[in-house]
Amino acid sequence: MIDSPIAYWEPLWARGRRYRQITDAEDQLLAEHLGPGRGRPALDVGCGDGSLCRHLHDRLGYRTTGIDCAPSAIALATGPVAGDQPQFQVMDFATDDLSELSDPAYPVITCRLVFRFITDKGAFVDRVRQLLAPGGIFWVVTELADRRADDDPLKSLGITASDIELLTSRWSTVKVVDLDHLACFALRP
Repeated sequence: MIDSPIAYWEPLWARGRRYRQITDAEDQLLAEHLGPGRGRPALDVGCGDGSLCRHLHDRLGYRTTGIDCAPSAIALATGPVAGDQPQFQVMDFATDDLSELSDPAYPVITCRLVFRFITDKGAFVDRVRQLLAPGGIFWVVTELADRRADDDPLKSLGITASDIELLTSRWSTVKVVDLDHLACFALRP
C-alpha cells in the first residue's frame, strides 16, 4: 500500500505520467449510469489531469469539482483552457477537511482508477457516503485483480474480492458493468 499518497503520486505527475483516457465505451456507460448533470454538482476524487472532470462538465453538464493530492496533477488539470471549466483543488480526500469543498453534498461522486491505491478503503467509502446527496450515485472504475494472470506484473493494479466486498457491502443498489479488463461500479445508498 501507499503510505504517503502525495509522495507517491506527485513525482509521477510531475514527470509527465499519463493514465488511461476515457474511451467511447466508457463515455456511453457514464451517460447511461450518471445521466445528464443539468448543472448539479459532481465530485471527482483523484482527478489527476482532469479528463473525467472535463467529461462530466462538458459532455454531461455537471458543475464538477476535481480533487487530487498531487499539485502537479492539478496544475495539468487547470492548464491553459479558456471558457467555463470545472473547478480543481489540491486536496487529500482521506485526511483533509471536506468542508473546504465547494458543495456540502454531491449527487455524483466519481473515483476512476484510484480505489486500489486507497490505504483505508472502509474509511474512504465512509467519507464518500458523508458527501453523497440523498439518491446520489458513487461511480467507481477500477481494475480487478482476478482478470489478470497470476504472473502478470500488472495484477497488483486490481482490487481483490475482499476489496470488492468492502466497496459494495453497504449500498442498497449495486450495479457492476464490465469495461474490458476494468469494472465500473454504480453504487447507491
